[in-house]
Amino acid sequence: MVLLAAFTSASGNPASHVICREDVSPEQRAQLEVKLRQITGFHDLSFDSSGALHFNPKVVSDGSVSARALLKRAVYGSRVIIIEDASRRADVVFARVVPGRWKHQPQNPPPVFVVLVDFADFDYLMGDGPALQAFNVGWAVLHELDHAVEDSEDTTTQGELGDCETHLNQMRQECGLPLRVDYFHTLFPIAASSDFRTQFVRLSFVEESGAATRHYWLIWDARLVGGLDERRVATLR
Repeated sequence: MVLLAAFTSASGNPASHVICREDVSPEQRAQLEVKLRQITGFHDLSFDSSGALHFNPKVVSDGSVSARALLKRAVYGSRVIIIEDASRRADVVFARVVPGRWKHQPQNPPPVFVVLVDFADFDYLMGDGPALQAFNVGWAVLHELDHAVEDSEDTTTQGELGDCETHLNQMRQECGLPLRVDYFHTLFPIAASSDFRTQFVRLSFVEESGAATRHYWLIWDARLVGGLDERRVATLR
């Protein structure tokens, strides 16, 4: 469990239910802002000086309708979501959501969740451009928001996608991006027999264009990012 202080506006009401903690650097906030703007189409989306996420829901163009709906439910909903820097933590593979509790217990406190983001993990991603666009820190945070807001689950079965990534694939489709094929990553073919100090894994994405199907790949070294034993990517719920 994570101890949290209450975040309220001067009026005593939550200014936003999605808040970055102070340990998320200005550079990391800017990186997340850019990716979320691209995905949602909220052009003025930003974190204010207190870390609260704001946007004008009427100032939009392009982007995913479903992603906008999810972000509005997160910001204006009944649950509080705190984004925390978890860079280089061995127990966080890209991102992870955990339940939290209030440090100073308010009256009738709302449920609170902490989204742990390993910003450093995304520096190790390699692969095809369309796949990189379909899997970045913005998508990882939306994945965790879907868990927290929608109570969606990840699959535990190889070869399946799970409810959460099915929701995100709808958003990817609305953004004109390739779709994720599987929730679990797999060992890169040469990695299984490699004696080097690297262990490359890959994640598949596909794009349907008429009768043609294009395959795209993401690759990273699981010994640097983590998650090799769990064989799962993006979240460990």
